[in-house]
Amino acid sequence: MKQFFLTMLGVFAGLVAFFIVLPIAALLFFAAAAGASKPTTPANSVLELDLREGLTDQQPTNPFAAFSGSGLSVIHIVDTLAQAEKDDSVKVLLVRAPEGGMNPAAADEVRQAINRFRASGKTVIAHSQGFMPIGAVVSSYMVAASADQLWMQNTASFQAVGLSSDSLFLGRAFQKYGVKPEFEQRYEYKNAVNEYTQSDYTGPHREAMTAWMTSIYDSALANVARDRKATPEALKATIEAGPYSAEQALSLKLVDKIGQVEEAEAAAKAKAGKDAKIIKFGDYAALQGARNGSGKSAIAIVGGEGAITTGRGQSASPFGSGSDIRSDDTARAIYDAIEDKAVKAIVFRVSSPGGSPEASEQILAAVRAARAAGKPVVVSMGAYAASGGYWISSEADWIVAQPSTLTGSIGVFGGKFVLADALGRFGLDMRGLSVGGDYADAFSPVQGFDQGQRAAFAASMDRTYEEFVARVSIGRKLPVERVREIARGRVWTGAQAKGLGLVDELGGLNEAIIKARKLANIPTSESVRFKRFPTPQSPWEALASAFGASGQAADAMISVGRVMGDPAAQAMLNRVEAERLRSRGAVVLADQPAF
Repeated sequence: MKQFFLTMLGVFAGLVAFFIVLPIAALLFFAAAAGASKPTTPANSVLELDLREGLTDQQPTNPFAAFSGSGLSVIHIVDTLAQAEKDDSVKVLLVRAPEGGMNPAAADEVRQAINRFRASGKTVIAHSQGFMPIGAVVSSYMVAASADQLWMQNTASFQAVGLSSDSLFLGRAFQKYGVKPEFEQRYEYKNAVNEYTQSDYTGPHREAMTAWMTSIYDSALANVARDRKATPEALKATIEAGPYSAEQALSLKLVDKIGQVEEAEAAAKAKAGKDAKIIKFGDYAALQGARNGSGKSAIAIVGGEGAITTGRGQSASPFGSGSDIRSDDTARAIYDAIEDKAVKAIVFRVSSPGGSPEASEQILAAVRAARAAGKPVVVSMGAYAASGGYWISSEADWIVAQPSTLTGSIGVFGGKFVLADALGRFGLDMRGLSVGGDYADAFSPVQGFDQGQRAAFAASMDRTYEEFVARVSIGRKLPVERVREIARGRVWTGAQAKGLGLVDELGGLNEAIIKARKLANIPTSESVRFKRFPTPQSPWEALASAFGASGQAADAMISVGRVMGDPAAQAMLNRVEAERLRSRGAVVLADQPAF
């Protein structure tokens, strides 16, 4: 009992520190920062971009989210490098490459931003402590290889010899323990169901995954070959003959120099000039603020990242970045942009594997309203814009995707797990009661669908699928039969989707902004400013949300603490989250490969 009270006292003290002391300290910091004069970037600066901690797609609207991670996002990097291009104080960019894989679409966009920085006449030096065969490591190498000089630590190894992605199938385990998955899928490429029902890839599952993985791999190799002035064929042959030591990689011209990071930093400083200083990317971004531009005409940038759900609000923890696209919030952001007279066009940044069709339709209705109001909508796709993520994009005026964006997945799935037999093996007897029509207990885990329930549920799946197909047909100006041919739940890369007419242009946020300007008839000679929706929360708003959900936040903090750094636990949490979303009607959700 004594230990129990000591433990509870420790938990209470931790919560007080987390929810009172730290927020107050943060508020004092914000107040001090607001009252101080804006510092300047040192002359002859080396800007250090560390990609080893991972990236989100977009900056969270919550000002405290940086406490939960690296604080860097793809859009953050694009905006900050665009400002650094024009900053005479910044002479060199130093990139710390990750050892494992990067999300391929994020890598595409970061590489493009680095190339624009180089095109401004400035130098980029990258340093690697090795490339390990974990996920899309070829995408990490692609980013590092876009530098003027790529350094590698002497003890490191070059193992970026291909692309891999793993799937966990639960079919045999469910059969062994008496769990019966009962699902409908539309159609054979809607592969999320297979992980519950199969023990291996089905033919269509293998076909689709191999196709998009090949597309990503070939695109990355083509980019590396272009940046390092080699032929894709020769580069592919060299890479696939690996792995290599650092010395071997140097001799094969896969890297340019061998040395410790301190040596790469010294080289960057020497290139930057006398008394050069290294400034961290986050510090520089804080000095510069958001890329706002200037001019009387504005382009709205509406952000949406994560699974699509109905409702409103951020995640329970004020220090989390949030992971949902809430339909009320995102639709409201688009309507706010419509009502803003200065806004002439909307760039809708979508990075989502999908979710609820009802939530997706609510957001799509706002996109339609923007177009009806004479404000063109250009979608910029991030890592994913699949299933519901494609639903909300389908009727935009123009769609821009990275070559490695995973998109499409025009399909639907849903169902339930029957658990009564499994629980019975442990002496737990599950029974159910219902009143009303036959469908009242259709989703009870006590028994499977009866014939009438199965027919009704299958009809609802058919109806949602046909609604999805119809929206794509209208938005992309494709015959319904053609959409059915290329849909069937299949995931495509951006490069593949462009050839199919599902995407208009390959590129990132910058290309989307250029197209939005053109569609809004804003002259190229005229400056334009950017307005971001939803509006970022103030520290006070974030804290108000925090104390309103402190109990949930405490639970989340404790749960995360238990599994932090445990890959198996993280993988299981991802599956639990997918099941939670499915139970909330996320029937237009695409499977997400692990990179």
